[in-house]
Amino acid sequence: MATIYQVAALAGVSPATVSRVFNGRPVSDEKSKLVREAASTLAFTPNRTARSLRKQSSEVLALIIPDIENPFFTAMARGVEDRAQAAGFSVVLCNTDDDPGKEATYLQIALSENMAGVILVPASDQSDLSSIIASGRPVVTVDRTTAFDVDHVMIENEPAGASVTTALFDAGFERVACIAGPETVVTATDRARGWRHVVEARGGYDSELLLKIANYRVDGGRAAMAELLAEAETPDAVVVTNNLMGVGALQVLNEHGLTPPAFGVGVIGDLPFTTLSPGLISLVHLPTRDLGTTAVKMLVSRIAGNREPARTVLLPGELAVASVHT
Repeated sequence: MATIYQVAALAGVSPATVSRVFNGRPVSDEKSKLVREAASTLAFTPNRTARSLRKQSSEVLALIIPDIENPFFTAMARGVEDRAQAAGFSVVLCNTDDDPGKEATYLQIALSENMAGVILVPASDQSDLSSIIASGRPVVTVDRTTAFDVDHVMIENEPAGASVTTALFDAGFERVACIAGPETVVTATDRARGWRHVVEARGGYDSELLLKIANYRVDGGRAAMAELLAEAETPDAVVVTNNLMGVGALQVLNEHGLTPPAFGVGVIGDLPFTTLSPGLISLVHLPTRDLGTTAVKMLVSRIAGNREPARTVLLPGELAVASVHT
């Protein structure tokens, strides 16, 4: 088995440089390329177990997300994996189904396996991070926050809700409803708050009458849209605060013969599948991949010893307004 010294000799660098490359430390692109080419030639594999014992942590990150079937989270996971690999870390993907019990189990596994850090999309605002924080493992939450003093990477959710609602009123719709996610998820409440502020300024009706709370999945969007269409005074437009609920809402509208642009639809997030032209729907495109890469950058900084106060990074969405209204 090749040694670090043989890799260093072949690459023409010092053993310390080889160590820095495989520990994710700063090294010039040229030297990093030389080291990795030499390692490949010699079939060199870093002794990760020994390094884990020395550092009291592995070179593995836990990525804990609520719904692996949602393209929003898979795109975010790709950003995490790409940035983590570039920094010398592997990623273990865990799916909680928004279940606090499953989340607690995965956090405990991250501890027991000495993972270097955790990127977490919390199952709720009550997610318990006390044990992993007490262990000294850094945590970065993404898309949702908790009450714990850790780094957060968030979307500008309230502006997203407000902008897409404004677009529907500007297009001439008069009763804009909202399908929001669970009240225990800050993302959902913030987006609904943005919708509510615009309705109170421009709608002239009680916003609570046209607000429906659902899960963040297709069946939730279907159920909520059906309830809205059963109201005595039905809306003529709807803001749906995530992509999968948007699919469900569009399915029900289509079944009732109410498709855009006759019925206004705004969705926060990119629709994973629909037969409609995207130009008929107002969409807030979300920076999913950037969420992942930013989270890894912050986490690696903490692993390297950054002890600054907890930070919150806000990433904006990009509104694409529907081009047709009749």
